[in-house]
Amino acid sequence: MSSRYLLPVKPPSARLVAAAAVSDTVLILLFAAIGRDAHQRGDVVAGVLLTAWPFLAGAAAGWLATRAWRDPFSVRRSGLGVWLGSLVGGMLLRAATGQTVVLPFIIVALLSLGVLLLGYRLLLAAIRRRRTV
Repeated sequence: MSSRYLLPVKPPSARLVAAAAVSDTVLILLFAAIGRDAHQRGDVVAGVLLTAWPFLAGAAAGWLATRAWRDPFSVRRSGLGVWLGSLVGGMLLRAATGQTVVLPFIIVALLSLGVLLLGYRLLLAAIRRRRTV
């Protein structure tokens, strides 16, 4: 076992945790906005919020389940849980509230939220790796 695993890990600052939470929120809102725009539905702001809230609630559940605040930019420790939480929680909440849940939408949400919520974490991980080399 390498010595780096024996050293205490410094928890991320509150600023970094907030940045990750805000990033996840903005990206889920972007997902909802793109979807709303593609389907040309009425009121933009209310429509985006109506579409986004189940996914935001699911992402919050993912944050809690993975304790994402411990390592908010980790793909494995938090990103996967936030992604799957937003997808599964979002779809369950949509179904429970009478919103549309059909297989094509599930596939689009799976891919889109994956690219958005995991993508920026993967990009940050690549940048960190390049800096330490």
